Amino acid sequence: MIVDFHSHTCESDGTLTPQGLADFMRERGVKVFSITDHDTLAAYGQFSTPQGMRVVTGIEINTTYGDGEVHILGYRLPLGDALLAALLERNRAARRTRIGRIVQQLRAAGHAITVEDVLSEAIASASLGRPHVGKALIRLGIAPDIESAFRTYLRRGTAGYVASTHITPQAAVDAVVAAGGIAVLAHPGRLRNHGIIDELAQGGLKGLEVFYPTHAAAQTQYFRDLAKRHDLVMSGGADFHDIRYNRRGVGMEVEEADIRPFLDLVC
Repeated sequence: MIVDFHSHTCESDGTLTPQGLADFMRERGVKVFSITDHDTLAAYGQFSTPQGMRVVTGIEINTTYGDGEVHILGYRLPLGDALLAALLERNRAARRTRIGRIVQQLRAAGHAITVEDVLSEAIASASLGRPHVGKALIRLGIAPDIESAFRTYLRRGTAGYVASTHITPQAAVDAVVAAGGIAVLAHPGRLRNHGIIDELAQGGLKGLEVFYPTHAAAQTQYFRDLAKRHDLVMSGGADFHDIRYNRRGVGMEVEEADIRPFLDLVC
């Protein structure tokens, strides 16, 4: 069964429009999907679900944990929840502040980049992120590609690195649950500290993104076992942003028996 519960549009740091992404899902043969833009639900209401497919409302909430980030995916969310909207605006404001500081530091290091350069890489309503800075660095001829932009200018230890100041993972889980949604931990293979899984599993987390493009077979099995230990459902998604950098495109092929408990919760 081909599903995809993790993807991004131009409303955050992806490049396709919401309709363009929905159409791409159809071309790939995806049966059920979510658009999970960072800290915004703005894509919903901007696309028609292709015939024969099903869509589940979703979001990816960026959170700060220690000196790193943890991303919480929320599903089956209402589009008009006031408390959730306020929390998301807080995160988006933190994003805007972070972009300003990144640009300041890059300029101090001698790089001719402005906030306006970054904003030109995003639509007016977009939830801003480092990929927008990376694209500006490419357009300005400072970096040759997005990987180099992050490696040389935006990662920890580089001139443009600024730590995130988002809400906590537990606050994100609490907000998703309070809105009536299902909270899932994104791409656990990218975590620096797996102890957060144990913490969140006791605090309302319902699922783990076991099926993810960069998870090696051993990682997938490890997270399978972890999900079973904590009675978490298993989800999966391609984390698609841009075909230039995500050449596998959209969709994850998984056994229906593996994804069925998740589908039963969100559909």
